[in-house]
Amino acid sequence: MNLLYLSRSDVEAADVSMSEVIRAVEAVFVEKGNHRVEMPPKPGIHPLQDAFIHAMPAFIPNMGAAGLKWVSGFPQNLLRSLPYISGLLILNDAQTGIPLAVMDCTWITAMRTGAATAVAAKYLARSESRTLAICGCGVQGRSNLESLKIVFPKLARVQAYDVSPATVDVFCRDAARRWSLDAVACTSPREACREADIIVTAIPISKHPTPVIEREWLRDGAFLSPVDLDSYVKPEVFAAAAKYYTDDLEQQQYFKKIGYFANLREPDGDLGELLCGRKSGRENGNELTVVMNVGLAIEDIATAMVVYQHAKAKRLGVSLPL
Repeated sequence: MNLLYLSRSDVEAADVSMSEVIRAVEAVFVEKGNHRVEMPPKPGIHPLQDAFIHAMPAFIPNMGAAGLKWVSGFPQNLLRSLPYISGLLILNDAQTGIPLAVMDCTWITAMRTGAATAVAAKYLARSESRTLAICGCGVQGRSNLESLKIVFPKLARVQAYDVSPATVDVFCRDAARRWSLDAVACTSPREACREADIIVTAIPISKHPTPVIEREWLRDGAFLSPVDLDSYVKPEVFAAAAKYYTDDLEQQQYFKKIGYFANLREPDGDLGELLCGRKSGRENGNELTVVMNVGLAIEDIATAMVVYQHAKAKRLGVSLPL
């Protein structure tokens, strides 16, 4: 009995496209909406303030996919020139339980998070959206830009803000070069959000946040995806939203029980319900819509299965005995 070990470089060399990840994430939300997945709320430990290590198990019968992600987020790592997110993902054979693979999960986490935003935006943002705001130009800012540009090919402009001006400059140069976008470096989150059709915030998550983004900064008809939960966006924005969804209501409630989202209204539903038609998406061009995804194991395991299949076909990784 051997398992396949895939390093970060192996996972990247599998060459799974963002379009493939978007398709996998959209398909697994349909499975979830039809109650065909098993996914308990993710338990976690918190060794430092605003740091977490979460266990994220999931089983997706129709994909033959079972596994667990063990992922950490340590904001203090940025001061040590270490990544904020790190961890491993284990895939198991759904028929025997035998481990099939262990792989780095950082690339998967970044890609599936961007894909989840794009899947939600497909149903909740205006199809003619042309201007994107990114507040937080790190890994998640980049992956969300990539996924949204795929789903919204008419995007022509990105307005970017980060506390590090150098990070914004690199982000804008890359966005202009890779996506042929009019990329504007902004000096404040308010400037970035102004007149944007789609807004993504992606700073480190805080359990007791001091958010800054106000309702009056956002145009009517905007779509907002706070990847950092409520760390950057004031409760008044969630309260004003015509449609406010999350990726999973049970996970949302679990987070609330352990002290998050103290001042937020309850979501109108989750993405599984939205994709299966039990909840309505955008109904007119003036609705402010919000999705706050807490991040789901089904997204990771669905993406990891695609990575595993590509890696096997390319003979990547190292075979290790159990």
